Amino acid sequence: MKTKYAIFFICIVALVIIEKESNILSRVSDKLIQRQTPLQTPQTPLDYSNMTQNGSLTVLKMLLSKLAGAAGNYSSLSEEEEEEQDDDDDDSLEESGERGSSGGRKHILLLATTRTGSSFVGEFFNQHGENMFYLFEPLWHVERMLTTVADTNNGTVLAGIYRDVIQGLFLCDFSPLEKFISPPPQDHVTPSLFRRESSISLCDEPVCTPVVKDVFERYHCKTRRCGPLNLTLASESCRAKQHHAIKTVRVRQLETLQPLVEDPHLDVRVIQLVRDPRAILASRMVAFSSKYQTWKTWAQGGQVPEDDEEVKRLKGNCDHIRMSAEVGLSRPRWLRNRYMLVRYEDIARYPMQKAEEMYRFTGIPFSPQAREWILKNTQTTQEASGIYSTQKNSSEQAEKWRFSIPFTLAQVVQRVCGPTMELFGYKLVTDEKTLTNKSVSLLEERRFQ
Repeated sequence: MKTKYAIFFICIVALVIIEKESNILSRVSDKLIQRQTPLQTPQTPLDYSNMTQNGSLTVLKMLLSKLAGAAGNYSSLSEEEEEEQDDDDDDSLEESGERGSSGGRKHILLLATTRTGSSFVGEFFNQHGENMFYLFEPLWHVERMLTTVADTNNGTVLAGIYRDVIQGLFLCDFSPLEKFISPPPQDHVTPSLFRRESSISLCDEPVCTPVVKDVFERYHCKTRRCGPLNLTLASESCRAKQHHAIKTVRVRQLETLQPLVEDPHLDVRVIQLVRDPRAILASRMVAFSSKYQTWKTWAQGGQVPEDDEEVKRLKGNCDHIRMSAEVGLSRPRWLRNRYMLVRYEDIARYPMQKAEEMYRFTGIPFSPQAREWILKNTQTTQEASGIYSTQKNSSEQAEKWRFSIPFTLAQVVQRVCGPTMELFGYKLVTDEKTLTNKSVSLLEERRFQ
């Protein structure tokens, strides 16, 4: 009798969850279902109109199966034995090459937050050569559209959409992304792909189509004049390349990527890039000045109300970064040998060494082209202009923030981001003199395994 009541109760809870997520996703679906423009690729376009129903049924079945398991365990293995069995199965897949059965193709996902040096580190892979297809912040389009849809700030829903778009791009299917590009592409051609010029693959022939008479400057790539981007040609170029890499600052929680990492058609390697939160704040105050006026006011006035929404947002960002890193560093079965944590400060000090380590982790040969780019762009004596510049003296850049952030703000960051700083080995300062003394290192020597 108790079991029946329990089943009834769980069904009610599941139905409530289904109804709540259905309301959210239906609003997203209403905007996207009108823009079904699939590219001619081997992959099936994502249909968000069916996501709620299929996902909710899965949730319900899972809940019922767990209850049935509680009533009677039919497995002959203990929990420890089951975990070992799963590990053995995973090992056999790795050794046989069945997992990530993509002909030796690797898929690198560089995760970061804004102003962590991710554009710079992304170039390590963008500059690899003709075997690499690299995309710079494709999720920008997704975030931009979803922020215009009411009530789509549900983290689980957004994470699922982000993950599915990344999955499509890794499989060279641009149709999921195409639904989010505004204005909508015409015949799979768009002049509006965000930072197209930051991807060598999208600026090389045959993706770089001839410039038409009335083309605008924003269509141009860094190295040549290109017409609007033909996404069908981009898809073909992607399939022709051996390896694929994506850089994004919009994935907030690592665990939401588990289905992507476990996709048998992919061989995903996740690199999480982190940076001292004090340096991130200092950099954002310069790069996004208008959005950080509150912090600038605090810097001048000396009083920071820690219950302010801006401070809470800073704490939330630090917590998300830390929690994702804790998942990766705990080496769950689905991430084993597929996760690497790297600090920007270590890359800035030892760029070639860290690049070699990242390439070794991905299983991709470290190309001469990448080596040459790193050597050229980490030893410059004069930093190039622009907040997204990748040309800099990297060792100097790593310490520059210490002279731009007021000690008062550094203290606030230390208080709300203390656990995150401790995990990554960033030392606290107790006075302004220490903060600006470059002979005092604020970085603990750490190796993250």
